[in-house]
Amino acid sequence: MTVASVGGGLDSAAPAPLGAAHRRRLREVWRSAGWPCHDAIELDLLAAALLSRHWDAEGRETLRVTDAGIQMLAAARRRNQAAFDAHETLVARVALEMQRAGRIVWRGLSLRAPLPRDDGGTTWAMAMPDVYSIRHTTLEDQVEPIAHEIKVSRADLLADLRRQAKAAAYLAVASQCWYVLREGIASADEVPAAYGVIFAGANGLDVARAAPRRAQRLSLPVWMALARAAAERHDVGDDAQEMLGASASPPG
Repeated sequence: MTVASVGGGLDSAAPAPLGAAHRRRLREVWRSAGWPCHDAIELDLLAAALLSRHWDAEGRETLRVTDAGIQMLAAARRRNQAAFDAHETLVARVALEMQRAGRIVWRGLSLRAPLPRDDGGTTWAMAMPDVYSIRHTTLEDQVEPIAHEIKVSRADLLADLRRQAKAAAYLAVASQCWYVLREGIASADEVPAAYGVIFAGANGLDVARAAPRRAQRLSLPVWMALARAAAERHDVGDDAQEMLGASASPPG
């Protein structure tokens, strides 16, 4: 199928590169009845032969995803799945390291974080760390909650760093906050000083910069979230279980 046959005589010059907005629109057309918006995004997709125009017996126009569009959606899905798999593999790796350090570990938590307002009041934000852990202790002052955020792509990291409210929420629920970065996607200097940085490479997890340590007591909403959630279960050996006054700090 040629550009001219789909776009009704559109110029056959190569269109501009298609981005996330175009892929999103393709997915929307794929899932829907294909009613057109007649905007610039659809114009690009028609010119690239990723959409085609159709009319019913009453002259109503709809759009359909072409075979080329389906291939583009499938390729995007494969890339997204590969990124998800890499992310989840690294999350599991960090969670296991925290358990080996004698900590109780959760993945995928949603924690309500109290943030101060300019007027002296409190507002609430959601913190969703990839890995969250506390020390295996019965002393509240020694719980030492740690949050790890996992990033395997540079674009995801940069988007995350622009979210100031998210950063504040993480600092409100953890005594240490870390970014664990797939090796090569960024330098430690690109991450704010409030976070520690760990590089994940083929040979292991390497601390590039230690996270600042702050005294932090868990709020009641965080305790309730931990009580409702299931901690990670792995057999890491009895010698990994630190209790109470152990002085060793976890790697990260």
